[in-house]
Amino acid sequence: MTDGPEEKTVQQDAYSLILNAIDVGVYRPGNRLVESELAERFGVSRTPIREALQRLETQSLLVRDGRSLIVASLDHNQLAELYAVRCELEGLAARLAARHATEEEVRVLQTFVEEDRKLLDQPAALARANRRFHRQIHLASHNRFLVQQLDLVYRSMALMATTSLAIKGRGTRAMEEHQRIVDALRAGDGDAAYSALREHISVAYEARLRSDAGEIT
Repeated sequence: MTDGPEEKTVQQDAYSLILNAIDVGVYRPGNRLVESELAERFGVSRTPIREALQRLETQSLLVRDGRSLIVASLDHNQLAELYAVRCELEGLAARLAARHATEEEVRVLQTFVEEDRKLLDQPAALARANRRFHRQIHLASHNRFLVQQLDLVYRSMALMATTSLAIKGRGTRAMEEHQRIVDALRAGDGDAAYSALREHISVAYEARLRSDAGEIT
């Protein structure tokens, strides 16, 4: 007997609720997830919670610790692999967006840059705004398969315990980088958009590495 539409919706909701909680930092790498606690928090029965946890484990967002499941963390090599893939895919998204983005989409991105400058002293809010900005570029590529792959990349990025935007001075520079990306998109310059976004990701990765190494306080 297959699951009905309502049951599948509950399963998807449970999955989305847990995934979002990881993404916004309610549950961080190393935190243990308990079925009963999750069911109570989200007001969902334990069965869809259990199925959501199994799905997240299959996607390597959760790992086993004995009989328990904990939020996974990225080691140095995994972080390097993630940034390498992100750099290429986001660069491609920017190149395609330069060709296919509508005037309205570019104006929305410009508005995001202007709004996000007001969040420089709020790293958590700026990190959420940063994801919104990048997501809009993904959509502006008008390539559904690329968007799907970038969704997977950003799902894994939720396993980063901190945001590089919390590093002193990084937020200001990131907004300057965002502006260069938008300028390239407005000009319809695919090469410039590709280069600007790749540089943006590269600088963010370097800042994270230096911070993790204890060179930045």
